[in-house]
Parts: sequence; structure tokens; C-alpha cells
Amino acid sequence: MSTVGGSEATELWLRWKRAHELVRAAVVAETTAASGLSEAELSVLVCLHESGGSLRQNALAAALNWDRTRLSHLLTRMADRDYVARDKVPNGMEVALRPEGRNAINATLPTLEKATRRHLLDRLGPDDARTLKAITDRLLSDDGGAAEVTSGH
Repeated sequence: MSTVGGSEATELWLRWKRAHELVRAAVVAETTAASGLSEAELSVLVCLHESGGSLRQNALAAALNWDRTRLSHLLTRMADRDYVARDKVPNGMEVALRPEGRNAINATLPTLEKATRRHLLDRLGPDDARTLKAITDRLLSDDGGAAEVTSGH
């Protein structure tokens, strides 16, 4: 994939973006089809699961990099399905997995693991996987520049 007059940085960005989109789409399609969850519901349930089962609503929005209004509407629908509960706490709302949500994510995790292996890890060698982890860890640890870009500062 070469860009006409493009720089090495642009070419790398476009290749990275395309690879991410292809792998992400395949993993999400397989996982959502098997679970009956939407991608957004899956994202919320995984985030809550990884956090130990509950988070402040504003922390959940920040972790997902979502607008608070979008998250609020989704959480209302998820509460109606008994996946999550929202409780008022001082200075905000606490979102917690309900048993139905915990069951849904626990049932989905094996499919997510298999899909991730099939569409990402199995296509990499052991050294490639370690290198990719190191690169992503380094990119994720540098929140300063990303936060400035996403917040508009």
C-alpha cells in the first residue's frame, strides 16, 4: 500500500489503520454473532469485567473514550436487559455488573479469546506477538499526547 507522494509515516499509518480495522471487524463480528450482544454492549461489559465489576459512570465513559450521553443511553438499555445496575453515589453514578451481565460476559469471553487468537495471534509468530505487546504497551503508556489530541488542547 503506497501513497502517491506519501511519506513513510503516512504509509505506516495507513497500513496500521487497515490492519487494525480488518482484525477488529473480524473479531467483533465473530464475537457479537455468537453472543447476541452489540459491539457497544460487549465493550461496556468487558470494561466492567476488567475493572472488577463496577466503575463510576464518568470513568467508564473515559475508559471507552465515549461521549457521556451515548454511554448513558446505552446503559439505560442495558439496565432494562438486567446487564447492569446504576446507582447514585456522591458526585456521580456507579455502574455495576448484574448477574445477567456477568453471565453474558463470562459466556462471551471464550469466543472473544478464540476469535482474537484466530484473527490476530495465530497470524503472528511468538516473537511478533511479544513485539506487538511491547509496542502497544509503549503507545498506551503515553497518554499525554493522545489526551491533548482528543480533548482539543
